[in-house]
Amino acid sequence: MLSIENNSFRIIGVLDDQSTGGYMPIQAAYQLLADKEQGVYDSIILKVKDSTQLDATIEKINTRLMLSRHVTDRNKDFTISSNAQMEATRADMMNPINIFLLAIAGVSLIVGGVGVANTLFTSVLERTKEIGIMKAIGARNGDILLIFVFNAGLIGLVGGILGVAFGALLSGILPAFTGGTPLGRGDSIVSESTAILALTVSVAIGIIAGIIPAYNASKLKPADALRYE
Repeated sequence: MLSIENNSFRIIGVLDDQSTGGYMPIQAAYQLLADKEQGVYDSIILKVKDSTQLDATIEKINTRLMLSRHVTDRNKDFTISSNAQMEATRADMMNPINIFLLAIAGVSLIVGGVGVANTLFTSVLERTKEIGIMKAIGARNGDILLIFVFNAGLIGLVGGILGVAFGALLSGILPAFTGGTPLGRGDSIVSESTAILALTVSVAIGIIAGIIPAYNASKLKPADALRYE
């Protein structure tokens, strides 16, 4: 038994899934909502055994309610909605947000790629003499290319790890503003597959951005590189 403000409640089960809603006995609801008339309901929740019959069931319920309430489609005073309809509405609402987020992600990838390229170009300039020494002792163009491509991929990996960590942190804070569940759905925002995809894309962007400076470094002539000041 659970006692809340001198009212006793018997716990009969625990819900597995998170939800922004709650359940209570009808009499308790009447006590909390004093302005509600007993015996009058403002909503009814039904569960269909066969999901393939959902539309037909909705149509039957709609017809029954219209007959019992003596209304037509023009003056109907009730609405019927299903989870599928609400999901479709939610998807329509989220589409502009998703497009906006994708645009931000695209710009971020471009900016990140330019940043990696600039870092690699600077690194090539700073290590010009080192490149000349490596070539003088037998390093091939492909070896120099691989070194700088590896550095570019490593920069992308570090950036991806920081991004995933920030996203995971944000997903832990966001529920406080969405009724206790991420985006009101109870799902983890940063899943394992999402993290792997983010890291893969980050490394790929880093490698692509580092190809040109790595190629330039591999084409340096040993004599010119050793004379570089």
